[in-house]
Amino acid sequence: MRVLGYMTDWCPDCVRSLRVLQQAGVEYSLIDIDETEDAEVAMRNVNGGSGKVPTIVIDTSGGRRVLVEPGDDELMEALHHARTEGEATVK
Repeated sequence: MRVLGYMTDWCPDCVRSLRVLQQAGVEYSLIDIDETEDAEVAMRNVNGGSGKVPTIVIDTSGGRRVLVEPGDDELMEALHHARTEGEATVK
């Protein structure tokens, strides 16, 4: 499983989603769209053109799931589902 979060440091929903990722114990990568050149363009390419953060991308052998501004429960459910595919990398 690969988890990538497009976030900003000023967004309260990003802070909340980051906390969920940490509590879930999964490895993840973060891209700050304000600090990384062309990151917003890349984010919009994967989430259907939305400028909303956080955008969380979960890739597994079973496919890709893109979450835009997910609630805590939605993000935890998506991570649980990805884990059941047997590819979770836990810290």
